[in-house]
Amino acid sequence: MTLNKTTFRNICLHRLKNSSKHNRFYKNALLNKKLLSIFKTKKRAKILFYYPLVMEADILKVMYKMRKYNDIYIPFMVGQSFKMVPFRLPLRKKKFNIYEAGNTLRNINKIDIAVVPTVGVDGNLQRVGFGKGMYDRFFDKLQKKPYIIFTQLEFCYTKELICDDYDIACDLLITPTKIVRKK
Repeated sequence: MTLNKTTFRNICLHRLKNSSKHNRFYKNALLNKKLLSIFKTKKRAKILFYYPLVMEADILKVMYKMRKYNDIYIPFMVGQSFKMVPFRLPLRKKKFNIYEAGNTLRNINKIDIAVVPTVGVDGNLQRVGFGKGMYDRFFDKLQKKPYIIFTQLEFCYTKELICDDYDIACDLLITPTKIVRKK
């Protein structure tokens, strides 16, 4: 039986759902420490973060620390994709239980770094997400490709090339136990 994207996504989601709940705090702390060490030298960068769902890596500590010296943006869902809005409080719970900042009239279309959650990664370090394609559509619209960092709470990787051409690839994958750089 050959592995396809849907099967791999289901395997990774099963692994995430059945991972130890009491170790989640420790895993998030390890991941945040690695992410902070990468961002240590970044000042005045424009960074897209995500507001984490329950199964995603909780990067809020890094996001709050980085907002002192950088321009921080988070997704604001619009139709089948999203646009970037400045990270500002209060956040509101929207579709798919995602917290969003308020909408903005600014058209932000340039970022230096993007931190993206992922369910799994294939041999080309391309993203297998939740299956909605929002990040793929968003990055397709950007004129300049930013440095992309994927975060995973549980390392879920296959050497097989199962992703489509339009699936985004990362420059760096960070998990609590591993850091994988694109060759």
